[in-house]
Amino acid sequence: MKRNFRLVRQNFSTFQHRFLGIWELCQKCTLLCLVMLLIFLAPHANAQELFSDAVGPVRVQEVTAITPLIVPYITWGGEAALFHANGGLTTRPGTIMAELGMNIKLTAGDNFQQQVRDYLAGKSPFLRGTFRMIAQASEVIGKDARTKPVVFGQLTWSAGDHFVGRSNIRKISDLRGKKVAIQKGGPHVGMLYDMLKTARLSKSTVEIVWVDELTGAKGPAERFRNDATIAGCFVITPDMIGLTGGPENTGTGAEGTVKGARVVVSTATLSRSIADVYACRKDFYDAYKPFVERFFAGYLKGAEEVVALKKAYETSGSEKYTQLLTTMQNIYGKEVLPTLEEDAHGLIADCTFVGQPGNISFFNDPRNTITGFEGFNKAGLDMAVNWGFARQRYALIPSDLDFNSSTFKNLLTTTVTAPAQLKQTRFKKETVRAEIESFNEDAVLDEKTLISFTIQFKANQDTFSDNQYREEFDRVVELASKYGNAAIAIKGHSDPSRTLSVLVKTGLQTGILKRTGTRGNYKYFMGGKAFSLEDTGNLIRLIQEKKFDDGSSIESPYQVMRAALKLSEQRGQAVKQSIIAYANRNNARIDPDQIVPVGVGIKEPVIAKPTSPTEAAENRRVEFALIKVSAEAVAVSDFDF
Repeated sequence: MKRNFRLVRQNFSTFQHRFLGIWELCQKCTLLCLVMLLIFLAPHANAQELFSDAVGPVRVQEVTAITPLIVPYITWGGEAALFHANGGLTTRPGTIMAELGMNIKLTAGDNFQQQVRDYLAGKSPFLRGTFRMIAQASEVIGKDARTKPVVFGQLTWSAGDHFVGRSNIRKISDLRGKKVAIQKGGPHVGMLYDMLKTARLSKSTVEIVWVDELTGAKGPAERFRNDATIAGCFVITPDMIGLTGGPENTGTGAEGTVKGARVVVSTATLSRSIADVYACRKDFYDAYKPFVERFFAGYLKGAEEVVALKKAYETSGSEKYTQLLTTMQNIYGKEVLPTLEEDAHGLIADCTFVGQPGNISFFNDPRNTITGFEGFNKAGLDMAVNWGFARQRYALIPSDLDFNSSTFKNLLTTTVTAPAQLKQTRFKKETVRAEIESFNEDAVLDEKTLISFTIQFKANQDTFSDNQYREEFDRVVELASKYGNAAIAIKGHSDPSRTLSVLVKTGLQTGILKRTGTRGNYKYFMGGKAFSLEDTGNLIRLIQEKKFDDGSSIESPYQVMRAALKLSEQRGQAVKQSIIAYANRNNARIDPDQIVPVGVGIKEPVIAKPTSPTEAAENRRVEFALIKVSAEAVAVSDFDF
């Protein structure tokens, strides 16, 4: 019996030892699995998710409660027109909306995923966002015939959203391989899409860090401030000022700014990127189209009155406008709008109302192929599918409201009847040219350049066919459309070979230059010091001072250099005319004053001292440069269309 007991104990001890060994092994395997899981998840922590996953399952239901009608609003200056027209969050007697028979209750909609849930569930027939925000949701809201989105009106263009970068981000192309912070599903996603497209970069060439909020502790600005590996972030104006100290400033590290942080791109320049719109469920739109029409007419009337009040406030003051600013502060909260003058007024100043003319342009102008509805619809769906927000394309439906109906015409002051009347002049021709030429003379043109690309041409070429340069011409037309407040410089460059040849000839003849060595290995001296034919800046200075001219030569370096400059100007002008003609043939809207030819001559050679025809050909080029210009170079208008 004792032996059996000892045997049992021995067997149990063996079993216990083995069990503990297995248990320890399991623990180690579990720990290893956890480590491997964390390693796997690390690069996917900010991975793009389908918009449907962010929204979650929602059962589509009819819109039943329409008195009052729930309408979402977001944190944006364009909402000032809605607050003014409605008298606040609920429709007040005597307001624009009340006079139109509206009974509206406004609800916060900054959580766009929740907006979509409410839209699907029938709590509100409207979505309020940017065009690309709605495009992100296109698959979720487009599957059911009842909830297909009808984009029935444009409110504003953004002029107050910003991409702030660190000191190593000077041009858009510098984003390659960098990490950027941006709100998930927010208004800046489309802006990032446009910027990457400008630089011909794909989404995979940058690392996107998605954050939950637009601003505040969980916003991009704080993430940028606290993580030095993030090269840039997309922010609204208050956060931009907090990071940089101002739109033209660079952060010093003092007073909460980030050292070296600066605005790389703003929608003040990329002015056709963020289009704020309303969308409506198809079933509600079909059943209540007159109601939708009156609502939007009321919004546009509110926009007209806000523009007038804002102008009065900025010149002599306006009690009504101050009351509106107070209403906005009360609605958004003092943590969002601490002051009336800087924050509430600044929020309105950051947006540009489009009015009735802008809606004619957006929905009805066949020449508005890039920044009208069709252009935005295509680009938005491209982004939704290619960036992983959606699996399939579900097109948004354009407004078929008659913006010339009595509902609009009898209520509004600023109207146009047809796209042909849209003749707004955006650029002050002489101011734009003077700025670009001064940038070129002061060698600061590169600092103002957002992106550049070139085309080559043959010796003595003076015509530029779109058959040969179609891709580049299309790119220029697109840039001019999207970057509505930027100029495009066409920089004509010449090869310096002829100038160098004449310089050497006259220099040797006059004795100013001395030469030693053999052909292909010459060395030059001037005043007893080594003289380089590759020091372009010094050469140009000496030529301008006519150091090599003896007055007897048939041609001088100065004359040859001036001829090269004139030829480069003529080539720039020829390219401009070809682009304008190409745009007109393709029924694309373009402002000729936005495109400025600049003669560079031999000033910026790719190869300073060419030694073969192939090298000389590299210098013969036309460079397109997207240039930031001052606000003074752009014409001021009440409504931007």
